Amino acid sequence: MTPDFLVVGAGVAGLRAAIELAEAGSVLVVAKDSLRESSSEYAQGGIAVALSDDDEVQLHEQDTIAAGDGLCDPEAVRVLVEEGPGAIQQLIDWGAEFDREGLKLAFSREGAHSRNRILHAHGDSTGREISRTLYHKAASLKNIQFHSYMAVTDLLVADGETVGVVACDSSTRRSVPLRAHAVLLATGGLGRVYTETTNPDVATGDGVAAAYRAGAAISDIEFVQFHPTALHVEGAPRFLLSEALRGEGARLRNAAGEFFMEHCHPLKDLAPRDVVARSIVAEIQRTGERHVFLDLTHLPADFTRKRFPRIYETCLQHGVDLTKDPAPVHPAAHYAMGGVRTDLYGRTNLPRLFAAGEVACTGVHGANRLASNSLLEGVVFGARAGAMMREWAGFSASGSTPLPECVFPETSEENLRRLAWDRCGILRSGEGLAETHERLVQMAQVHCPQPSRALFEVRSLHQVLSLIARCALARQESRGAHYRIDYPEKRPEFRKHSLITKTNEPTFF
Repeated sequence: MTPDFLVVGAGVAGLRAAIELAEAGSVLVVAKDSLRESSSEYAQGGIAVALSDDDEVQLHEQDTIAAGDGLCDPEAVRVLVEEGPGAIQQLIDWGAEFDREGLKLAFSREGAHSRNRILHAHGDSTGREISRTLYHKAASLKNIQFHSYMAVTDLLVADGETVGVVACDSSTRRSVPLRAHAVLLATGGLGRVYTETTNPDVATGDGVAAAYRAGAAISDIEFVQFHPTALHVEGAPRFLLSEALRGEGARLRNAAGEFFMEHCHPLKDLAPRDVVARSIVAEIQRTGERHVFLDLTHLPADFTRKRFPRIYETCLQHGVDLTKDPAPVHPAAHYAMGGVRTDLYGRTNLPRLFAAGEVACTGVHGANRLASNSLLEGVVFGARAGAMMREWAGFSASGSTPLPECVFPETSEENLRRLAWDRCGILRSGEGLAETHERLVQMAQVHCPQPSRALFEVRSLHQVLSLIARCALARQESRGAHYRIDYPEKRPEFRKHSLITKTNEPTFF
């Protein structure tokens, strides 16, 4: 049976959209891995919303726009901050358990926020709690079905309209078509294109790559946010040490014990993420050390254990007791501000194709995402996309569509990730970006009769890295998370969004 709606991704944005769609028709939610494996699950820091007594929606709006460094879409930001409080109340009504002080919600502050407006759940498991709430709500609705271990690799397009997707069934290693009246991409991020990343293994940019190949417009893809503080222990995963740690008083210092952020920005350790990440890289280069340290040993031990239980236990597993030891940290790729360009309702330039969450570019984040706005964006714009998709409930998909031809770059995931980190990372240059693009073009393309999920992921990484390199090369300035050592200043002629399609090189609008 063909469902009315197909949702690709089971994170916060996908689940919220599915709930919105359930009353309009049948919904199939497909996940690349298990239903629990998404970037939402790893979101520790919290969810930003103007609900505290001393906060205002307008202040949240101002902070978001300031962090975006001239590229936020004001309408998108207004939607986010104005619909945010209602979205949070709805989550609470559905059973979300946010941390409280007595009967009142407990709010904390993170970098570049002017008020305490960050809600947490279980200390540092906010994304997991929101995902749990949305999954239980979605699973209770009879019109929603789930299918795990189905990696979507391509879109099906007929007569210029999206009529479904192609998925690699992990159990059979066969590509199967899944048709629907409308498709939502909620596939998450692309951070696995870098060697140093806080993203889960599934974040290989599949949604962006598939949408681009089908003809969708990709915007602002050069803006990749690098989280300043990922645990940097040999043999350990690059586990994110939340910005909330610095919000509660943690300090960055070098191996000599010096608090170097004192000299880098007026906000010191709470400066915007791009500033902190570049400052750490500069300090590592200056000292010749492999990392710097995040120090919260001056905070009460009980507070640290209770406020950050998941972070504390994970660090302890890797030999770092945060109550006694400064944690070695290094920047890592964390979040993509750009992606599949959408309007305020998740619509792309391809009819019947929608996108929400990190895979989408709504314009909310501009050149640099304000801390803890991502979960809120997933909830708010997931709901809006789901509501707009309902208009396709009565339409049937077109006739048969042949599966797209599959060719794969003759390279390895490790090779691509190293190239991305070295040439398209925190510090970029025209020479390095041009070299990256040239090397990607020269990689041979090969056919494979029965490709695996791993091969499809290499294809996605190759495509995403090409998009980042080309758009970063075209943006001859430094703005937000994009820093060119050969163009270190912002340039007014580039206070525009980038746009790239399958048929056009990067342009700005």
